[in-house]
Amino acid sequence: MFNKKLFLLIAALVLVSLLCSCADAIQYQYSNEIQQVGFWYGIWHGLIAPISFIISLFDDSVAIYAIYNNGGWYNFGYLLGLSISLGGSGTASCKKSWRKK
Repeated sequence: MFNKKLFLLIAALVLVSLLCSCADAIQYQYSNEIQQVGFWYGIWHGLIAPISFIISLFDDSVAIYAIYNNGGWYNFGYLLGLSISLGGSGTASCKKSWRKK
């Protein structure tokens, strides 16, 4: 039992460290020279936003939102990724109606 908990803890730490390596940060003055990112990067940045936020508290070079995006589609992907990573509200509404039956 203890070995299983230790294994899960180590696996979680490895997973978090791998996701942290995907956090993206580019300085504002260079954002015009870089190709803009769109919907798929928005989803990815939304998925890793909670981890990026924690890292950004300790490291100023990490941002949770790409400033070199293409606008609406990136924003939509970012919100979709955030709702996936944070759980959304659909699960909570289904549980209420299921309990009444």
